[in-house]
Amino acid sequence: MKNIASEAKLLLIGIPVLLWTLFPIYHMVLFAISPRDTATSGLLWPEHPTLQNFEIVFKRDHFYLDHFWQQLGNSFLIAVAVGTLTLIVATTSAFAISRLKIRGGRTVMNLALFTYFIPAAFLAVPMYKTMGLYGLLNNQWSLILAMVTIASPYCIWVLKQASDKLPFELDEAARIDGATPLQLFWMVYLPLMVPSLVAVGTYALLLAWNEYLYAFLLLSNDQDVTLAVALGNFLSADDSPWELLMATGLIYALPPAAIYYTFKRYMVSGLTAGAVKS
Repeated sequence: MKNIASEAKLLLIGIPVLLWTLFPIYHMVLFAISPRDTATSGLLWPEHPTLQNFEIVFKRDHFYLDHFWQQLGNSFLIAVAVGTLTLIVATTSAFAISRLKIRGGRTVMNLALFTYFIPAAFLAVPMYKTMGLYGLLNNQWSLILAMVTIASPYCIWVLKQASDKLPFELDEAARIDGATPLQLFWMVYLPLMVPSLVAVGTYALLLAWNEYLYAFLLLSNDQDVTLAVALGNFLSADDSPWELLMATGLIYALPPAAIYYTFKRYMVSGLTAGAVKS
């Protein structure tokens, strides 16, 4: 009876949460498959569903969509660059702190984590000023470096925690065999850290893919901005094409959803590695 009661409580909580989560997605789909004149009719389902809105997006048959493919490509490029650079920074830093035991490494990591006490939105203006001083405004590298700065402290911490769980006897055996620190890193450390590396790489990539504020501040050229920023342009008109906005939004949401579900098992195991001490 206790198990039945527990499952009933979980269902009572889970079903409303599920519906609350799916409600915005339902509205996105509803608008995306509705003709323009019935998109805001209030119907629970359109009388004549259509895929014409997606065709308009793919063919760029609207002035808001002139640079759709280029902006989507910008999002891919920036997200992959952020994921790659964050992995390089976090992996080497965690290795140096956890396995090489460099002096002051833990202090540096703690100071980096301290930046999370300040909301990222509060750092947007200082980041804008910094990028301006270095002449990187309206350059995609400004957004890439900003996102790597934001993602790296957490990724270093996750990888350091996971690295601490690896047996140090492996390092000692490799050193006895004459392995250099670089060989130790490449041949021992990296293969054992694959789940955590996939997890933090995916985290950094999705963080950059969904970023709006920094992309809006640091990039202004329509050909350089990410699609997330370009979607905001749809709201600048008095009579916004909501059906096209939602169709574009659904297309933009598919890649991160596919990436997440592809690496979901790594995300769970990698981000929780080292969370419980043995």
